[in-house]
Amino acid sequence: MLHTNKRRQRTAFGAAILALGLAASTLAAAREPASVYVEDLTSPEVQARIDKGATTVLVPIGGLEQSGPHIALGKHNVRARVLAGRIAQSLGSTLVAPVVAYVPEGLITPPSGHMRFAGTVSIPDSAFEAVLEATARSFCQHGVRAVFFLGDHGGYQKNEEKAAARVNRLGGCRVHALLEYYGATQTSYVAELKRRGHGEAEIGLHAGLADTALTLALDPALVRTELLAPGARAGKAGGVAGDPTRASTALGQLGVDRIVAESVAAIRAQLATQLSKPALQNPSRKP
Repeated sequence: MLHTNKRRQRTAFGAAILALGLAASTLAAAREPASVYVEDLTSPEVQARIDKGATTVLVPIGGLEQSGPHIALGKHNVRARVLAGRIAQSLGSTLVAPVVAYVPEGLITPPSGHMRFAGTVSIPDSAFEAVLEATARSFCQHGVRAVFFLGDHGGYQKNEEKAAARVNRLGGCRVHALLEYYGATQTSYVAELKRRGHGEAEIGLHAGLADTALTLALDPALVRTELLAPGARAGKAGGVAGDPTRASTALGQLGVDRIVAESVAAIRAQLATQLSKPALQNPSRKP
């Protein structure tokens, strides 16, 4: 009987140790941050992610610009961040940098483009490209292998390409201007809206149906729905090109789905091409 009791005690002790180990593992897993956003993580957490294979970084690019009386100035910043997060989650092993919020929006003096409207902030092309270059090089320095610029605004797509090309000339990790991200809003999304009976004049180029619906789908708080009709009447003189009156979350979700799907496909294709080429040593990265 004594031996039986001892065996039972040893078995119970072993089970308790196993349970404690499992609980500790579960707790550690629960404590590991789930966020893909670099700004939500500590420096050691970011390094741990990179060491485990998260060697792709998305750099969302927004802008602070007017969009008529019915869309908040920060629409590009919010949309770029949310969409980049969804793209990163679909890809896996990917991190998202903070949004580049200040972009070229026209001459400041005399004001041109969106700078004719209060609240818009513009910076020179050279400053914008320098920020993109330094951001990419910073991530490359810490072990990232691929950086993608995701621009939510059409006006600076060429600037993204120039900045990426200059960093790539240095060797090391590769930097890509992901033109497919913005391109989806101008091609497949527009085509889908047309299939649903919306014409080009309604879809618009800025703050019209497409732009407004996309914003509604990602953050409805940015849209003043009671001002959609006045927005349509504002016209180009009021900063609107299109008719947002029939914009809806459902229509905007069509655009969200296409941006995410086409961006993920393009990034995977770029990464596959990059992996097929010999790695270049990054002269700026120290051992």
